[in-house]
Amino acid sequence: MNQILTVSQINGYLKGLLDEDVQLKSIYIRGEISNFTNHLRTGHFYFTLKDARTSIKAVMFKWNASRLRFLPQNGMSVIIFGSVQLFERDGICQIICADMQPDGLGALYMAFEQLKERLGRDGLFDPGHKKPLPQYPQKIAVVTAKTGAALQDIIHILSRRWPLGELILCPALVQGENAPDSIVSALRLAETVSPDVIIVGRGGGSLEDLWAFNDERVARAVYACRIPVISAVGHETDVTICDLVADLRAPTPSAAAELCAPDIGVLRREVAEIAESLDRCLSDRIRLEEAKVNGYQRRLSVSSPGVQL
Repeated sequence: MNQILTVSQINGYLKGLLDEDVQLKSIYIRGEISNFTNHLRTGHFYFTLKDARTSIKAVMFKWNASRLRFLPQNGMSVIIFGSVQLFERDGICQIICADMQPDGLGALYMAFEQLKERLGRDGLFDPGHKKPLPQYPQKIAVVTAKTGAALQDIIHILSRRWPLGELILCPALVQGENAPDSIVSALRLAETVSPDVIIVGRGGGSLEDLWAFNDERVARAVYACRIPVISAVGHETDVTICDLVADLRAPTPSAAAELCAPDIGVLRREVAEIAESLDRCLSDRIRLEEAKVNGYQRRLSVSSPGVQL
């Protein structure tokens, strides 16, 4: 007589087979996301991974989902790393996702484009919101690393171009997990000293090194700043979200220093030219008035009583 099994026994047996299969423990799977659900209360991601013919359920738990640089979306082609397991209660075979990368695009690039699109809809890149820079700033606040090359470049340029201005350093971390909060705090500190303009940025680096300036917290802090902000992140080819939100983007920290203040040497030449022009105008006016006075004297001499007598 055949043994009669319970549903639990069947599901338990199938789960054991999958759990013991080494090939299904660490695998990469390519597919398209559908039925994506971001379970906000738990932080878990639930979705279906499909190709042209079949589909399979997938879940990404909070501790792995929180590490993603981008937000998965329906229709997105991805490569998943994880394991295949059986959800014993419902008898459902599913992928337990440990990591996910966009297929064909880097995760950081995808995150950049998603944030750029969202902030654009919120109006953070609106040209009408951008503030003009002061012509002759008296106080210039700089938000950057206190030991970085960017600060030294800014000091060198400003000391040569605009020694009349006061430079105020608001130090911040510009790289790493804690950098966004540090930059936001430094921006708020900079506002308290009432500068005429703020330079925020750092020197060059990889996309990962510059990622703090693609953080939404930094973008919204720059947008909310009452003081004009110049963003100077990386090299000329590097473009960050901070650059797009700021009142002015400078290709490098050195360029930011040149853009935020006039060249005192040029001003001196302009003042000298104005003084020379005034001198010429005054000399010409004096000669004209002398000629008038001489004419008056000749007319008076002809009309004098002595000549008449």
